[in-house]
Amino acid sequence: MSKTYKFTISLLFLVNILSAQSVRDRIDNTVKRFLADSSMKHAILSLYILNGKTNEVVYDLNGETGLAPASCQKIFTSIAAMDLLGHDYRFKTELGYDGTLQNGELNGNLFLIGYGDPTLGSWRFNETKEDKILNELEDALKVHRIKKIKGSFYVYEQKFETQTIPGGWIWDDMGNYYGAGVSALNWRENQYDLKLKPGNKVGEPATILFSKPQLINCYLYSELVTGEKGSGDNAYIYLSPNGKYGFLRGSIPLGVDTFTISGSFPNPASQLMHTITEKLEKNGWQMIRGISNAIRIDFSDKRDTLKKYTSIYTHFSPSLDSINYYFLKRSINLYGEALMKTIAYEKKGFGNTDSGIAIIKKYWQERGIEKSALHIMDGSGLSPQNRVTTHALVTALQYAKTRDWFNSFYFDLPEYNQMKLKSGSIGGARSFAGYHTAKDGTPYTMAIIVNNYDGSSTAIVNKMFLILNELK
Repeated sequence: MSKTYKFTISLLFLVNILSAQSVRDRIDNTVKRFLADSSMKHAILSLYILNGKTNEVVYDLNGETGLAPASCQKIFTSIAAMDLLGHDYRFKTELGYDGTLQNGELNGNLFLIGYGDPTLGSWRFNETKEDKILNELEDALKVHRIKKIKGSFYVYEQKFETQTIPGGWIWDDMGNYYGAGVSALNWRENQYDLKLKPGNKVGEPATILFSKPQLINCYLYSELVTGEKGSGDNAYIYLSPNGKYGFLRGSIPLGVDTFTISGSFPNPASQLMHTITEKLEKNGWQMIRGISNAIRIDFSDKRDTLKKYTSIYTHFSPSLDSINYYFLKRSINLYGEALMKTIAYEKKGFGNTDSGIAIIKKYWQERGIEKSALHIMDGSGLSPQNRVTTHALVTALQYAKTRDWFNSFYFDLPEYNQMKLKSGSIGGARSFAGYHTAKDGTPYTMAIIVNNYDGSSTAIVNKMFLILNELK
């Protein structure tokens, strides 16, 4: 080997070392300024960055400290689901009957059997839209020439537990669209829109005009007031799962004719069955007892007891990699909770959140993440009781790069600050985790969490981005 060649290699090695030190030093200086900011006086920052190619630790501050990750927790659920269920996994919903069918008359019961599909009736996919699902259900009855039903039309939800909301979710969230619970039968992402009208002056009552679709067996009362012009959406719906009475509190802004907020169905299965009922009655379907009186939801037996039935129609959801796009890009909490329970159902035979959590924690433990680094209560990150480490987030993201579905996962991540990052936001917590390739070609895998900051969310995010900018 020539002296010139040796010198060139040595020089390149030295440049790489200096470059790495330079990045580390720049980050460290920016972090020190960030921690000295008044908004961080009582807060904590965790930051963990790896060289995505060499696995070299570029920066580590409180990387092993468990903090509330908000929606960055979806990373653990998403990756585990892609492996445990498969990127091409599809949820199903069945229509079936028991008894006998003769000359168009069913001497038995119809069953709509749910397996947790969170996209049934969703507007996000062509194959899941409300009208398409309803038409397919009706077409199944036509194909099998069912004209009269002597029994009942059952909503069957026993594949999943009756508890729709994970432990740790707060009262302020669960009545609103982002706090929708999940059961074996979901409909329209368990979401409805509420049209409101502000008063003519600040402080005057705001009124409810209507809901779309109309809520079934549920009554909402407005305690809303009219806020300052431009004050935005400060309205919250307080309504428990399976509740019949709910309250609107907070404010909506002055100066608009109407204002729309979105809530979560207290009983999605009842809402779905009412929708089906309306369509069947309108189109002349007959039941011996009348359709409206023949819809039943049976929680008397919590076991999966439906063993013998004839299936006449099965709807399949879009594939998991398509669902994952909206789970990560739009951060839909419902999808995370459905995945958690579905993992439990597929592995243990019953859709239970606690079982799903145990399976996911074991899955990650087998892939190098300590069990104590994941104190998780749900699949979406909405619970403020969740605690994870930035080291665990980066470990999960690095693992994802080894999978054959990684390109799909990478595409599904949103883009913030010209970086591919999942974001998270709940009260007092902001987080980002993902990937970035610097101008010099160095790939980075990173996670940053701030808890208990003071001031506005926008301001703290801008300061977090100043740190991440050092990787550009």
